[in-house]
Amino acid sequence: MVYSLLVKKRLNTYDITIFQTPKFGDKKGYEAVYRCFLEGNRHNDVLEKAFQTFNVADRMPPDYQARYVCTGDILLIDEGKKGQFYYKLHPEGWKQINRIHVR
Repeated sequence: MVYSLLVKKRLNTYDITIFQTPKFGDKKGYEAVYRCFLEGNRHNDVLEKAFQTFNVADRMPPDYQARYVCTGDILLIDEGKKGQFYYKLHPEGWKQINRIHVR
């Protein structure tokens, strides 16, 4: 008889903020364009979910007025007392950055 152990991981709710520049391709002048809450097991899940949500017109929230998430955009995951984590979208995927890059 074979037993399988199913482990249900607890989903966390993450507070995210999307930062974009006024013009695509700019390196300075990032502004917060949207803030929401997403659920996931860890940061990679939330980053993937955010990319999928904000890159498909049918999935975007009705109050989202910014452009699609694209290369160069920054996503902040705020975990309150646990800290703030910034990720920048590069052609090869999301990379964690220092907050100093957000100007």
